[in-house]
Amino acid sequence: MDYAPLVAAVFLLIGASGFARASDLRAKRQDLRLQRLERKVDLLLAQAGIVEPEDPRMAELDALLAQGKKIQAIKVHREVTGSGLAEAKEAVERRMR
Repeated sequence: MDYAPLVAAVFLLIGASGFARASDLRAKRQDLRLQRLERKVDLLLAQAGIVEPEDPRMAELDALLAQGKKIQAIKVHREVTGSGLAEAKEAVERRMR
C-alpha cells in the first residue's frame, strides 16, 4: 500500500494549521497595536482640549431610540462607526441611559 498521498496530506494539514495560527497571531498583534495608538490619540486630543465632532447621523440614532427602535439604532451605529454587532449594541445601550 502506498502511503505517500496520506503522508503528503498530513504534512499539508500541519502546514495549513501553522499558517492559520501565524496569521491569527499577526492579526492579534495588529489589533493590540491599533488599540494602543487609539489610546494615545485620545490622550493627545484630551490634552489639547480638542473634542471630536459627532457624526450627524447620531441624531438619527437618538431619534430611533426615542421611538423605541433599538435594533434600527444599532444598525445605524454600525453603519456610522463600522463597529461589530456586540460593540454597537453596548454603545447604543450606553446611549439609552
